[in-house]
Amino acid sequence: MLRKLLTFSFLLIQFCVLAQSKVVTILDASTGENIPYANIKVGTEINTVSNSEGKFTLVATEADNQKAILVSYIGYESQQLTVKKLEQQNFIIKLIPAIYELSDVNVTDKKEDANSIMAKVKANINENYIASDTPLKNTVFLREESNFKAKQLKIEVEKSSGFSKSKLKDVNTEISNYIAQTTKNPPREFKDFLGDYSSKLTKKEGKSVISNKLNVLKATTIKDQNRSSSIDELEKTTSNLFLKHLDTTKFYRVKSGWIGSRDTVSFSKSFNEKKKKENKKPEPKNVTGAKSSLTELQSELHPAYGAVTEFMRNTDWYTYTSDGAIFTADYKLVYVIKFKPKKSKASYEGTMYVSENDYAVVKANYALAPGKTLSGINLKLLLGIKFRNNVSRGTLIYKENPETNKYYLHYANKENGQYFYVNRPLKFIELTEGDGDVLALDIKAEGQILNKTEYLNLNQKEITAAEFEQIKEVDFKYLNLRKYDPNIYKEFTVIEPNEEMKQFLIQD
Repeated sequence: MLRKLLTFSFLLIQFCVLAQSKVVTILDASTGENIPYANIKVGTEINTVSNSEGKFTLVATEADNQKAILVSYIGYESQQLTVKKLEQQNFIIKLIPAIYELSDVNVTDKKEDANSIMAKVKANINENYIASDTPLKNTVFLREESNFKAKQLKIEVEKSSGFSKSKLKDVNTEISNYIAQTTKNPPREFKDFLGDYSSKLTKKEGKSVISNKLNVLKATTIKDQNRSSSIDELEKTTSNLFLKHLDTTKFYRVKSGWIGSRDTVSFSKSFNEKKKKENKKPEPKNVTGAKSSLTELQSELHPAYGAVTEFMRNTDWYTYTSDGAIFTADYKLVYVIKFKPKKSKASYEGTMYVSENDYAVVKANYALAPGKTLSGINLKLLLGIKFRNNVSRGTLIYKENPETNKYYLHYANKENGQYFYVNRPLKFIELTEGDGDVLALDIKAEGQILNKTEYLNLNQKEITAAEFEQIKEVDFKYLNLRKYDPNIYKEFTVIEPNEEMKQFLIQD
């Protein structure tokens, strides 16, 4: 017994030595302000960034004391130090704003204006960003956050022949409590996963086809399973609140909105079990959904064809102005280009950083210009629904792969939001030959849905076609958490969560 305890203690000590993570903060040496989205290279393979608060997670062991850490940010002098040196600095890195003499760098004699620079960005966009036929393996981390904020939420009973006064009182009390809880603590959901995302480009009938495979190493979610975080979930929750008080021996037809439904519902256990068997469908795989999220993100933010990156290609839609030039840590010139809409088709305003060497956009900050919205629907009069995409903003960083000489999306922090308005009647009508019970209510909701996404490509490397074919996708399960647990990813380099996520807790 003593031997087992000693062995266990030794393994525990060894584990603590092998995997320790520390949070590092990057500051401006002059102002003391945090520097978000700084590039960090740990050793020879790991490429990460600081989060919106200028922090990143360092995973290190005692054996890594001399491992090099390179920190760089456009307009600042880079800093290289060891893990041991960083520990001596209390895990704080202060970057100094870079001041270079023009004689120290090679610049062209001809001064280019913003429009000529953007013309070259457009001309070189395929060369800089379109991947070759060589398969690629990317180690990626994705964090998705959704917020459901109701400006108003009302549920009114307009007619009730199926409830006694006591039951109706119980229902109204439960509905009032549900609304109060939803308003006080708006539903939120966080999803994280880390995995290997591999892709291969092939030609089929003269067209390029991309095949993707995903293997997830770790995945977590923080979500209150009892609270609605979408319009569909809100309507489903509301229906269930009323269903539980209806007569379990009767059958009802549900009518939602102005167009009636023929679905038959009952609170009878035997009826619902039979219906569940008849309508049983295979549950969607988590790996399919995760891969879809990555593929959609890559497509949306690709400089050559992404919907968001229109300001890089549709140069006749935008007004571009030069805001000078700055140098990277390795003495490369980067043009600073401001952009804003010139034509009604344009949606965004912001700043791009363009490499003088090959006219690749290496970084972009964007947001919807004042008064601009994206697609939406307005069926307020017909179906009681109004929907509008009114938030789209973010920061994108592209990095060059020295093996392929192509740029890829290294980091993205984007936020999308939708305004919603719902005013839908909901009826439970008893199925009977005579006059049956009817419960009619009106659901009114107005608010904002916000979706935030952070993406980090830790490492991209070439693999062979044979290696790609050997990759076998395996489904995975999300580990459900009540709050963020830093120990979950302590063996991996991921995006350090901001304080808001750290403090978030599922309410009882």
